[in-house]
Amino acid sequence: MTNKLVLIDGNSILYRAFFALPLLNNDKGVYTNAVYGFTTMLFRILEKEKPTHILVAFDAGKTTFRHETYQEYKGGRQKTPPELSEQFPVMHEVLDAFGISHYQLSQYEADDIIGTLASQVDKDWKVTIVSGDKDLLQLVNDNVEVTLTKKGISDVETYTPEYMIEKMGIRPHQIIDYKALMGDSSDNIPGVPGVGEKTAIKLLKQFDTLSAVYDGLDQVKGKKLKENLDTHKADAFMSQELVTIKRDTPIDIQLEDIVYNTYDSNKVNHMFKELGFKSLLTKTTAAQTEGQEQDKPLTDIDYNIVDTLEPDMLMDHSALVVEILEDNYHTAPIIGIGVVNEAHKLFLPIDVIKRSDVFQKWAEDATKTKLVFDAKQTLVSLLNNDIHIKGITFDALLASYLIDPSENHHDIPSIAHRMDVADIRYDEEVYGKGAKLKRPENEVLSEHIVRKADALYRLEVNMTDALNENNQYELLKELEMPLALILGEMEHTGVYVDIERLNNMGEDLKQRLEDLANDIYDLAGESFNLNSPKQLGPILFEKLKLPVIKKTKTGYSTAADVLEQLEQEHDIIPKLLMYRQLGKLQSTYIEGLLKVVNKDTHKIHTRFNQALTQTGRLSSIEPNLQNIPIRLEEGRKIRQAFIPSEKNWVMFAADYSQIELRVLAHMAQDDKLIAAFKEGADIHTQTAMDVFHVSSDEVTSDMRRQSKAVNFGIVYGISDYGLSQNLGITRKEAKTFIDRYFASYPGVKDYMDNIVKEAKLNGYVTTLKNRRRYLPDITSRNFNRRSFAERTAMNTPIQGSAADIIKQAMIDLRETLRQEQLQARILLQVHDELILEAPENEIEQLKQIVPATMEQTVALDVPLKVEYAYGSSWFDAK
Repeated sequence: MTNKLVLIDGNSILYRAFFALPLLNNDKGVYTNAVYGFTTMLFRILEKEKPTHILVAFDAGKTTFRHETYQEYKGGRQKTPPELSEQFPVMHEVLDAFGISHYQLSQYEADDIIGTLASQVDKDWKVTIVSGDKDLLQLVNDNVEVTLTKKGISDVETYTPEYMIEKMGIRPHQIIDYKALMGDSSDNIPGVPGVGEKTAIKLLKQFDTLSAVYDGLDQVKGKKLKENLDTHKADAFMSQELVTIKRDTPIDIQLEDIVYNTYDSNKVNHMFKELGFKSLLTKTTAAQTEGQEQDKPLTDIDYNIVDTLEPDMLMDHSALVVEILEDNYHTAPIIGIGVVNEAHKLFLPIDVIKRSDVFQKWAEDATKTKLVFDAKQTLVSLLNNDIHIKGITFDALLASYLIDPSENHHDIPSIAHRMDVADIRYDEEVYGKGAKLKRPENEVLSEHIVRKADALYRLEVNMTDALNENNQYELLKELEMPLALILGEMEHTGVYVDIERLNNMGEDLKQRLEDLANDIYDLAGESFNLNSPKQLGPILFEKLKLPVIKKTKTGYSTAADVLEQLEQEHDIIPKLLMYRQLGKLQSTYIEGLLKVVNKDTHKIHTRFNQALTQTGRLSSIEPNLQNIPIRLEEGRKIRQAFIPSEKNWVMFAADYSQIELRVLAHMAQDDKLIAAFKEGADIHTQTAMDVFHVSSDEVTSDMRRQSKAVNFGIVYGISDYGLSQNLGITRKEAKTFIDRYFASYPGVKDYMDNIVKEAKLNGYVTTLKNRRRYLPDITSRNFNRRSFAERTAMNTPIQGSAADIIKQAMIDLRETLRQEQLQARILLQVHDELILEAPENEIEQLKQIVPATMEQTVALDVPLKVEYAYGSSWFDAK
């Protein structure tokens, strides 16, 4: 079998991926767009090339042996954006998960490592080099081909000796002299002024080599060209030296060190879950939870399967596991219940629960304390069976989440194994996963559920000790657990949806889409499949002659970013963009919402994730009601379909105004920022005045827009690159803007510096309510890892404190509504906003008590401000 060696220029591909894809980050805030693009390309390489050996080479640093020849080598390059820098170590981890070697060598570039390894193979090997750098074409020969990325990363071109002659008109060995003559601005290689690509190729066709060009200088046509060649001879030969790839680099890695068989799907899947690469997960085989030990025997457990439930079996302080098989507990049936206390280990079949009221009386008795895993799921599952549980005193899910929010596995078996308190199978071992998910035999099911309850019973002490050690027990008992029960009742109540109105919106959108399609066909002069890039591309770029922005492997790119750049070029483009936006509204939101509406009650029951984000923010799934688009009018109108569930009721919305900036002012103790909020100033106008040194009446709308981007960007640790992308300005302008901001608000700068110092000292940062986020990389010797951890240290206390405040507000508001004996109820939390429904005759009271309660929920050194509105729908309450 022929050995197949694949060598990848890591820096080149990661850079290309970063600038080809929009900035993405996962739920931990790690930027991932470059890693995602690189990994997508890596899959294609592995599938196509099927390598026996593979290496990804990286540059080791800014200084190389070439700088000894020319100090200005690569001198013109901009500093790498931190959003990209922090992805290099992540990429290394992904390669490790794939079992793919990566290597770098001080004073040398990735090209030199690749050149050295490519030169070590004999004619029995096939070598493919992947890069975005044409310098590597000098390595092409009969058994070495170079695949170059063109625009982006999906559009590639493979060069062999024959293709180089056909495409460029020169042979591989001439690439060095070609680059020496024309120079390379990206690497700051001077070359010869006035010699571009065509002239360099023309000279090499005539003379073959750089030396021959100078030997035959008299034969060169063109006085100016001849003068430039003569004047810049030293530059040309220096450039030749700079672009020559070193093929005898002193590497300490050999071909036998980079053998590749295949990847471990468990490791790759785990990495993809960490990074949030859901689409790439489908490319790998189903993974089992990390650390499972399927063949390890369990110790025996003595338990009873209950046929007749007696009251004395259900004691005070019992661990309770209400088991369902599917994720959606609003629709999934209970498959069994486990109860463990100091006297009993019990499995309760669901029919036993229904035959008598013994379990219900115990569950609804607040004096009988219960330990559960996921109080919200437990509450809703039992409410679906007309049982309203009370007396929950401990929730292991929330405790685990608070102890370490970066941990991905908060299920009972994972917690039990981490804390070494019980031997138990993982759920996937017992139930399977995905399409293979199924209810096991009764004996297996009953034992597993009891083992989970037994583990839960034992976990309480260990987890309580850990929380107390971190000063977080109060956070669990006073904030997260009361909130879980409120969220459970909100979910169970659901939000009423006007199905007829939603259907009508869908019909209106269909008509709009049809009209837009006809307009587009008229402008194109023909009908075609609007959703087919293969058909749209030729229409735009061949028939209508629009400038080609980007090409892909299959033709012209018609991606949104491409169309946005062409918006002023032709009337067809704005209509295409609108067609796509409305199409997404129709499919994702109109049709998507109709799919999840309960057809009997006309209600939607979303699920709030309380133990997911590292900042403590809630998220919402199935459906995600926090993500209904509001920038487009048609998107905002979707909220018209969310209406009160009772006649003569209204929707009431209350929203914290600029809560994160107010938290920043409090935490940073910046006098100017605090004063601005206390005076009720428009903070974005105030910032514009301070940064631009103008009076309030001189602040333009553009100044305010830029100041708003900086204000909110500071909270998220924005860099000059990130701000430049947001505002469409240069990185230099963005850096100046940020520097002026910190000069205007020195307290904010001091806060940012001090919080990083604290994080380095403690290893974590905390919110106002003592929520922790651990930052293991805050003292890393790796610059990129450390930089990300520092940015996280700056923004987590602000975002997390804002999350804590709105959670506390929900608890306080719920209690106020009870005390005032109002019928109003909280339906949704969307970011910094609470949505209620209430009788019309309660509105005057709500206008007083809702903002008052929310504004007084936490005492800050700046006032919290709540704005409210109400109306016949969620839309009207905005």
